Amino acid sequence: MKQYGVYRNIRKRAMIMGLSISLFALMMVAVIGSLLIIIFSFHFGVIVCLLLFNALLYGALLQWVKKPFQFKVVQTFPKIISLKQLNPIDYV
Repeated sequence: MKQYGVYRNIRKRAMIMGLSISLFALMMVAVIGSLLIIIFSFHFGVIVCLLLFNALLYGALLQWVKKPFQFKVVQTFPKIISLKQLNPIDYV
């Protein structure tokens, strides 16, 4: 019989509606904000725009989960720091 070890890092890969927990929280903040705007505005156009915005945000987050982009870290500082003056004129 197989024995399974305790997997302690299960929250790192937990998914809700296809999104990680942090992205799902971002989506819920957007939905709750949209609901507050809908409650205090009575324009049909605002309601349609917010529903469209939430649908597009959900689609974009799903695409980001499937294919996340990588940040390239560019080195901002030189490897050697020198007090030598950089001068284009050569005094040789």
